[in-house]
Amino acid sequence: MEYLSSNKIAVIDLGSSEIAEEELDEGLVRENIGGAGINRYLYHKYESDDPLVIGSGLLTGTLVAGSALAVMTAKSPRTGSLCHAPITLTAGMELKFSGFDYLVIKGVSSKPVFLWLHDGIADIQDAGDLWGKDTWEATESVRKAVGDDLVQVLAIGPAGERGSGLAQVGNNYWASGDTWGFGKLLGRKKLKLIAVRGMGLLEIADPEGFIAQSQELLTEIKGGGWAGKAGIGDILAALGEEDGPSWLAPLIHRHKACFNTPYAANTFVFLDEDPKRMTEPETPEPGMLLTRFSDLLGFKQCGLSALESGRILKECARMGLDGTAVSSLCLKAGLKDLEGIRNFLPGADGPVDGQAAGPFSSFAPGKPLFADFGLAPDGSQDAAWWARRQAVAYLFGIHPLFILMAPELTEEKLLELANLGTGLEVTAETLDQAISEVVRG
Repeated sequence: MEYLSSNKIAVIDLGSSEIAEEELDEGLVRENIGGAGINRYLYHKYESDDPLVIGSGLLTGTLVAGSALAVMTAKSPRTGSLCHAPITLTAGMELKFSGFDYLVIKGVSSKPVFLWLHDGIADIQDAGDLWGKDTWEATESVRKAVGDDLVQVLAIGPAGERGSGLAQVGNNYWASGDTWGFGKLLGRKKLKLIAVRGMGLLEIADPEGFIAQSQELLTEIKGGGWAGKAGIGDILAALGEEDGPSWLAPLIHRHKACFNTPYAANTFVFLDEDPKRMTEPETPEPGMLLTRFSDLLGFKQCGLSALESGRILKECARMGLDGTAVSSLCLKAGLKDLEGIRNFLPGADGPVDGQAAGPFSSFAPGKPLFADFGLAPDGSQDAAWWARRQAVAYLFGIHPLFILMAPELTEEKLLELANLGTGLEVTAETLDQAISEVVRG
């Protein structure tokens, strides 16, 4: 496909170490839009090989507000169902600009390996020296090896290597939206990590129209209910944890937004130094980036302080553990002290109660944030509305949290932008069908 695309699908067979490249067919985009829609198609095409599919949305990496999202799709080791997990921060954008729109990773390697994608090239490389390292060590090793600190790394830690059902695919040093145990799948495939670096460009069918519409939409969005708010504390407050901002405030150093997303949804906290310090810290890493409200909320409900919660989540991130799942098991087991929870982490595993139903990650809460979408006050419409909004986000590549804050990001406007960008004239009927299929799983 000529526009808004790198025009490549990489089919990577870890068993044979063979990599095949396919063109992204315009007909596939017209029928499935992008993101989770095409991921789903590719998953079923290679289903017998138990694949992991990673794809960018149709608008990922563009000027459209919130266009940060890429999507991981696979059969969840926890649920046995086809599920999608969001990839945020800047990794989604880097994937598309690395020269690949979609990756199909199939088969099982006989030894630890990692994938390196850059400049339209996909390589399978030996990861013997990375196996056994935590996600921080693995990320730093790869970045040092290629000489580029902007390389984005999706990695598993010791939890994924040992096959824990709580294992998560991390995003650089931090937690991701993987709430499905995809880290266990990568461990089973002996795939330590996927490293991507994007230096490419995207062509736009109607650049003037696309830029004008993107800027007009951003102007509308800037007046939304999220304006003046930032970070995880304000998200917790919007979800009913009114003391969330004050509980977290003493640790906050700064807030960080994902690629081209107006709301800074991530909060960097200092755990070992004064959060108000603005000079170079004395310790190697004084804190961590909190990327998931549910991780923080889970340990808050265990009775930990914000500082204790941050310390545990830092360890979870390094081990490649899903912090929300870990906190759920700790709460169930009555573990409510820092040392008890810390001792649980190295062997953490087990079934997770209340695992989200449906194909979408619980990375995004199941209700509007800061905005009025005209839903029934009794909450009876929330579930169906949320599933449809997530489907739209996962098809177009819009941040799944931000789409819950911005009613201005309508299906009609996103479809109009997609058509301006691609020139394909995808219809509203096609979009509705794609949404239905993705929601169905």
